[in-house]
Amino acid sequence: MASTVHELRPKAGGDTEKITINLGYIDLGHIDLLVQDGFYSNRTDFIRTAIRNQIERHADAAKQSVARKNLDLGLRHYSREDLEAAQAAGQMLHLRVLGLASIAADVTPDLARATIASVSVLGALQASAAVKAALADRTR
Repeated sequence: MASTVHELRPKAGGDTEKITINLGYIDLGHIDLLVQDGFYSNRTDFIRTAIRNQIERHADAAKQSVARKNLDLGLRHYSREDLEAAQAAGQMLHLRVLGLASIAADVTPDLARATIASVSVLGALQASAAVKAALADRTR
Protein backbone atom coordinates (compact mmCIF):
# COMPACT_ATOMS: atom_id res chain seq x y z
CA MET A 1 0.00 0.00 0.00
CA ALA A 2 1.40 3.39 -1.00
CA SER A 3 2.03 5.97 1.68
CA THR A 4 -0.37 8.91 1.73
CA VAL A 5 1.49 10.92 4.36
CA HIS A 6 2.04 14.51 3.27
CA GLU A 7 4.29 16.93 5.07
CA LEU A 8 2.16 19.90 6.15
CA ARG A 9 5.07 22.13 7.10
CA PRO A 10 8.60 21.74 5.75
CA LYS A 11 11.28 20.94 8.28
CA ALA A 12 13.59 23.74 9.39
CA GLY A 13 16.24 24.19 6.78
CA GLY A 14 18.20 26.89 5.07
CA ASP A 15 15.56 29.55 5.70
CA THR A 16 15.70 29.41 9.50
CA GLU A 17 18.20 30.22 12.21
CA LYS A 18 18.30 28.34 15.49
CA ILE A 19 18.23 30.43 18.68
CA THR A 20 18.22 29.51 22.34
CA ILE A 21 16.04 31.18 24.95
CA ASN A 22 15.74 30.77 28.69
CA LEU A 23 12.24 30.61 30.16
CA GLY A 24 11.00 30.34 33.70
CA TYR A 25 9.37 27.07 34.73
CA ILE A 26 5.94 28.63 35.06
CA ASP A 27 6.06 30.19 31.57
CA LEU A 28 7.27 26.88 30.16
CA GLY A 29 4.47 25.09 31.98
CA HIS A 30 1.88 27.44 30.51
CA ILE A 31 3.26 26.77 27.03
CA ASP A 32 3.14 23.01 27.61
CA LEU A 33 -0.45 23.30 28.87
CA LEU A 34 -1.51 25.15 25.71
CA VAL A 35 0.26 22.53 23.57
CA GLN A 36 -1.35 19.71 25.54
CA ASP A 37 -4.78 21.30 25.08
CA GLY A 38 -4.25 21.50 21.31
CA PHE A 39 -3.88 25.25 20.86
CA TYR A 40 -0.37 24.75 19.39
CA SER A 41 1.30 21.72 17.85
CA ASN A 42 4.46 22.08 19.96
CA ARG A 43 6.55 24.59 21.91
CA THR A 44 8.21 25.90 18.76
CA ASP A 45 4.84 26.58 17.16
CA PHE A 46 3.80 28.62 20.23
CA ILE A 47 7.05 30.62 20.29
CA ARG A 48 6.97 31.36 16.56
CA THR A 49 3.35 32.49 16.84
CA ALA A 50 4.16 34.75 19.79
CA ILE A 51 7.08 36.29 17.92
CA ARG A 52 5.01 36.89 14.79
CA ASN A 53 2.26 38.50 16.88
CA GLN A 54 4.77 40.90 18.44
CA ILE A 55 6.29 41.74 15.06
CA GLU A 56 2.81 42.45 13.69
CA ARG A 57 1.99 44.55 16.75
CA HIS A 58 4.99 46.79 16.04
CA ALA A 59 4.76 46.62 12.22
CA ASP A 60 4.32 50.36 11.63
CA ALA A 61 7.32 51.28 13.77
CA ALA A 62 9.40 48.57 12.07
CA LYS A 63 8.43 49.81 8.58
CA GLN A 64 9.46 53.34 9.49
CA SER A 65 12.77 52.11 10.89
CA VAL A 66 13.48 50.00 7.78
CA ALA A 67 12.88 53.05 5.57
CA ARG A 68 14.89 55.39 7.82
CA LYS A 69 17.86 53.01 7.94
CA ASN A 70 17.61 52.24 4.21
CA LEU A 71 17.55 48.48 4.77
CA ASP A 72 16.93 45.81 2.14
CA LEU A 73 14.10 43.66 3.48
CA GLY A 74 14.09 39.88 3.05
CA LEU A 75 16.72 37.86 1.22
CA ARG A 76 19.63 39.68 -0.44
CA HIS A 77 22.22 37.58 -2.28
CA TYR A 78 25.55 38.99 -3.45
CA SER A 79 27.15 36.93 -6.21
CA ARG A 80 30.75 37.03 -7.34
CA GLU A 81 29.51 38.74 -10.50
CA ASP A 82 27.76 41.45 -8.43
CA LEU A 83 30.96 42.21 -6.54
CA GLU A 84 33.12 42.13 -9.68
CA ALA A 85 30.73 44.58 -11.37
CA ALA A 86 30.98 46.93 -8.37
CA GLN A 87 34.76 46.62 -8.46
CA ALA A 88 34.86 47.40 -12.18
CA ALA A 89 32.67 50.47 -11.58
CA GLY A 90 34.90 51.61 -8.71
CA GLN A 91 32.03 51.32 -6.24
CA MET A 92 32.11 50.19 -2.64
CA LEU A 93 28.99 48.45 -1.38
CA HIS A 94 27.27 49.01 1.95
CA LEU A 95 25.31 45.88 2.81
CA ARG A 96 22.25 46.83 4.90
CA VAL A 97 19.82 43.95 5.26
CA LEU A 98 16.95 43.02 7.53
CA GLY A 99 16.52 39.29 6.96
CA LEU A 100 19.18 37.16 5.30
CA ALA A 101 22.25 38.47 3.50
CA SER A 102 24.24 35.85 1.66
CA ILE A 103 27.56 36.16 -0.10
CA ALA A 104 28.26 33.52 -2.72
CA ALA A 105 30.65 30.72 -1.84
CA ASP A 106 32.96 31.59 -4.77
CA VAL A 107 33.61 35.13 -3.45
CA THR A 108 37.19 35.40 -2.25
CA PRO A 109 38.15 37.31 0.89
CA ASP A 110 40.19 39.72 -1.26
CA LEU A 111 37.21 40.47 -3.53
CA ALA A 112 34.95 40.98 -0.51
CA ARG A 113 37.39 43.45 1.10
CA ALA A 114 37.88 45.28 -2.20
CA THR A 115 34.15 45.83 -2.75
CA ILE A 116 32.29 45.78 0.59
CA ALA A 117 32.75 48.89 2.73
CA SER A 118 30.34 47.93 5.52
CA VAL A 119 28.03 45.13 6.61
CA SER A 120 24.97 45.67 8.79
CA VAL A 121 22.66 42.67 8.96
CA LEU A 122 19.68 42.36 11.26
CA GLY A 123 18.98 38.65 10.97
CA ALA A 124 21.66 36.40 9.54
CA LEU A 125 24.71 36.64 7.30
CA GLN A 126 25.70 33.60 5.27
CA ALA A 127 29.20 33.65 3.87
CA SER A 128 32.30 31.53 4.02
CA ALA A 129 34.29 31.69 7.24
CA ALA A 130 37.14 33.32 5.32
CA VAL A 131 34.90 36.08 3.92
CA LYS A 132 33.34 36.70 7.33
CA ALA A 133 36.81 37.00 8.84
CA ALA A 134 37.91 39.37 6.07
CA LEU A 135 34.90 41.60 6.74
CA ALA A 136 34.94 41.37 10.54
CA ASP A 137 36.25 44.92 11.01
CA ARG A 138 33.51 46.24 8.69
CA THR A 139 30.61 44.36 10.28
CA ARG A 140 28.26 45.95 12.81
